[in-house]
Amino acid sequence: MKGSPQVHPRPMSWNPDEETLAFLRLVALQNAVEYAGKAVAGSVVGRIMGMRADLRPHGRVLAPAIATAVAEANAFVEEQGLEAAQDELASMAPELLEARPKAERRVGLPELEGAEDGKVVLRFAPNPNGPLSFGHARGLVINGAYAERYKGTLILRFDDTDTVVKPPMPEAYETIQKETEWLLGRPADRVVIASDRIDLYHQHATSMIEQGFGYVCTCTAEAFREFRLEQQACPCRELPNAEQVTRWKGMLEGAYRPGEAVVRVKTGMDQPNPALRDWPALRLQDTVSNPHPRPEVGSKHQVWPLLDFQSAIEDHLQGVTHIIRGKDLMDSTRKQTLLYEHFGWTYPQTMYWGRVKVHEWGGFSTSAMRKDIENGRYEGWNDPRLPTLSALARRGIQAEALRAFWLELAITQKDISVPLTSLFSHNTKAVDPSAPRLAFVRDPVRLPLKGGPNSARLVRYPDEPEKQPRLHDLTSGHVLVESDDAKKSSFRLKDLVDVDHEDGVLHAGSRERNDNRPIVHWTVDEAKEATLVVAEDDLLKEITGRLEPHEHPSGTVFQLERVGYAILLEDGRLLMTHE
Repeated sequence: MKGSPQVHPRPMSWNPDEETLAFLRLVALQNAVEYAGKAVAGSVVGRIMGMRADLRPHGRVLAPAIATAVAEANAFVEEQGLEAAQDELASMAPELLEARPKAERRVGLPELEGAEDGKVVLRFAPNPNGPLSFGHARGLVINGAYAERYKGTLILRFDDTDTVVKPPMPEAYETIQKETEWLLGRPADRVVIASDRIDLYHQHATSMIEQGFGYVCTCTAEAFREFRLEQQACPCRELPNAEQVTRWKGMLEGAYRPGEAVVRVKTGMDQPNPALRDWPALRLQDTVSNPHPRPEVGSKHQVWPLLDFQSAIEDHLQGVTHIIRGKDLMDSTRKQTLLYEHFGWTYPQTMYWGRVKVHEWGGFSTSAMRKDIENGRYEGWNDPRLPTLSALARRGIQAEALRAFWLELAITQKDISVPLTSLFSHNTKAVDPSAPRLAFVRDPVRLPLKGGPNSARLVRYPDEPEKQPRLHDLTSGHVLVESDDAKKSSFRLKDLVDVDHEDGVLHAGSRERNDNRPIVHWTVDEAKEATLVVAEDDLLKEITGRLEPHEHPSGTVFQLERVGYAILLEDGRLLMTHE
C-alpha cells in the first residue's frame, strides 16, 4: 500500500484480565437494571470510559467483551426479572445500584411536531465537494428514519452553488446517490441539483426586489461592515425601486464584476443579531475563468445565490415540512424565517442537534481530506484511515451499524464526545452471527505436537455449530502458534487439546478443558502467508502471518480468533475492521 510502513509487532498485545471483565459485566448489569433490560452497548461504553480512565486506550479491544456483557445483562433481566437483577447488583456492587437511580430513557427519535402520515417532506442537502463522510451519515439516517416513520418523502438535494470555496467534484453526484442507497437500503425519493435551478432563484430575487424587500448593494464589504456595526442603513438601501431593478438587470447582464454588487434581503439594521442585518442573498462569481464543474452549467450564470437564500427558496419550492440541522445553523433559520415572512410563506418546523466528536478522528473536513488525497497523503476516499462512508464500508463497517449508532444518539442539542468503540459495538452485533471464524497467526512458530489428534473439526459459525465446519488434517504432527504464545510452558490449543510445552515440543493432554491455562489460537501447515492491514494513529501498519485455509470470497468479514474482525480485500490482504 502506497506510503504504508511495514512493521511486524503484535498490534494488540493487551487483553483484559478477569477483574476487568467482571467490571464490564457489572456496569452492563447496572445499565440493564437502570433501563429495565434495555441496556445499550454505546451507553455502557461511555460509562466505562468515564469511570476507568486506564481503559480508554483499550476501547477497541474491549468492544466485543462489552457487547457480550450487555447481551448477557439484558438476558438476565428478561429471564430472571428486574428484581432479581437488582438483587444481584446489590450483592455484588451496591455502590453501582445506589449511584444510578432508575431512569427513563427515551428510546428512538422523538415525534416530529405537526407531522401527518404521508405529508412529511424532509431533505438531506450535502455539498458535493466530495463523497459522504461519517458526519453526513447522521443527517441521512435521521431524515431517512423520519421519512420512513411517517410514510413521507426524502429529498436528496445537492447544494452545489459555491464554485470558489467548496467547488463541486463531478463524480460526487453519482457517488453520493449510491452511498445514500447503501446506507438507507433504498434511494432518495427525489433528487434535486441546485445548479440546475439558478433561473428559479433569479426569479425569486426579481420578485423580492420588485416588491421592495430586496435591494442591490454596491458598497464595499468593509463599508457595509461598518454600516452593520453602527446599525445604519447603507446608501443603496433607500434608492428608488426602479433603480434597484435596473441594478439587478445590470448584475444579470454583466455590468458588474465579482465583488462590485450583491443582492441583500431587507431585514432591518436594528436587528439585535448583527448577522441578521440585511443579509446577502446573491452575489457575482467569475464563472468564465472558473466555470462550474458540471459541463451543463459551466459559465452559464454569473449571479449565484448564497446558501441561506438558495436553501430557503428550495425548501419552499419542494414543500419541505421539517428541517433537522445543527444548532450552529440557528442563525440560518432566523435569516430564512425573515425571508419567508416577506414572501408570506410558512417556515418548516425545525429541530437542532449538537456536535458529535469521535475521539479517534479529531477534526476532518471534506475539503481538507480532498486536499490530502490530491497531495498523496491518503490513497483515496476509501483510505481506511479516513472517516468517509466508502472507507468505513471498505473496512467492513455495516450500514446497519451506522444506522443503529446515529439512531441511538438520536437528537439532542448537547455536544457529545464518543469513542469509536460505540460504533464498533454496533458493528459487532451486525456482523458477528454471519462472520466465519478463522485463525490468523502472527509471527508464527512451527511446533511439533506429540500425542495429539490426527484431525480437527472446528466451528465456523458459533450460532450454527454444524454449518460448514472447519476440517483440518493434523497428520503432519505440527501446528503453528504465535511467537509470544510459544514462550508459554502450558496452554490450550483452542477447541483442540491441552498441551505442555517442553524443549520446543508440545505434549498433548486432555481433550476437554479442565483447568485455567490460557487459550491459544493456532493453525496448520497448509495455512497461507497473509497480510493484515491495520489503520492506527493515522498510519497503515502491515502485520504478516499465516491465515487458516478457507474458500470465502473477497468482501467476507471474518472474526480472526483472538485478533478481531477483518474483511478480505480483493488483493488477498485482510483489512482490520475492529477488535
